[in-house]
Amino acid sequence: MRVGILSFAHVHADTYASLLPAFEDVEVIGFSDTDPIRGRQATDAYGLRWFERHEDLVAAGPDALVICSENANHRDHVELAAAAGCHVLCEKPIASTLADAEAMKRAVDRAGVTFMTAFPMRFELSTIALKAMIDRGDLGRVRAINGINHAEIPRRHRAWFADPELAGGGAVMDHTVHLLDLYRWLLGGEARTVYAEVGNPFHPDVEVDTAGLITVGFEDGVFATIDCSWSRPEAVYPSWGHVKMELFGERGATEVDVFAQHLDLYSASESPQASWLGWGANSDLAMIEAFLACVRDGGEPPVTWNDGYQALRVALAAYESAERSAPVVLEHGAEIKG
Repeated sequence: MRVGILSFAHVHADTYASLLPAFEDVEVIGFSDTDPIRGRQATDAYGLRWFERHEDLVAAGPDALVICSENANHRDHVELAAAAGCHVLCEKPIASTLADAEAMKRAVDRAGVTFMTAFPMRFELSTIALKAMIDRGDLGRVRAINGINHAEIPRRHRAWFADPELAGGGAVMDHTVHLLDLYRWLLGGEARTVYAEVGNPFHPDVEVDTAGLITVGFEDGVFATIDCSWSRPEAVYPSWGHVKMELFGERGATEVDVFAQHLDLYSASESPQASWLGWGANSDLAMIEAFLACVRDGGEPPVTWNDGYQALRVALAAYESAERSAPVVLEHGAEIKG
């Protein structure tokens, strides 16, 4: 299987470049990037062939492409990949507008290729165990969920995350989608109401939001919150962020810290000097493996375009709610399968 990475704009491109060569039946044919600095850095770091135009990477004949470009460019790049018959693993959020996301859906449907949204938290062993608890009824009917997803601002590594045109937003766009996708998956239902307070209390020198407090009402009455921010101090926090959830059911409650399985490393020679070394299972590796299996066997991806679309709907509704200072009601019947 011939696989390429389209753009190193997203921070997770480094993860894909590190993990894809571990698969014996995968040939990583290279990556494309129009930014010469990113291109040289990725070539030096991973020894991959660099295509200076995305069209040249597509012309090299990959079976599948991992789209890691800026959010606003996902549509163009997914359409490019689909037109060439390439299966797609697309970074989240899948787009910066619903119109672009819907155009991507039409493109992959016409081409008959697989589209999978990159939500690795579904493949984390702790969230898989939590899903099993809920499905067995161990907690009874779930009534409420509190979730947090905090990180440092990503601009040290990829400045476009704080560019409103390229990212489509700030911390709310970056972090809401992970937790919302987990909530939908765990509950098996859709969000119906969104209320949000969004602002920039942490980095006044950027034009985007750096924090949001979001409440989501689900169709079955579950009340959920999302506390998302770029609040961690730059260059010194030991990890890019964390994901935690508290779930409250009729029979009990539980708490999940997705990144709890780590060792603390302190080193005078490292930058930053403190870091977390994960010792648990690798959710990114499991996600990539699931995507490759779909490409190889032609099965339905475990995380679909619709999963990415529904998460994007809530992120955009959060911005609308904050602007209007009022709850936003999501339309029924907007679920699109596939």
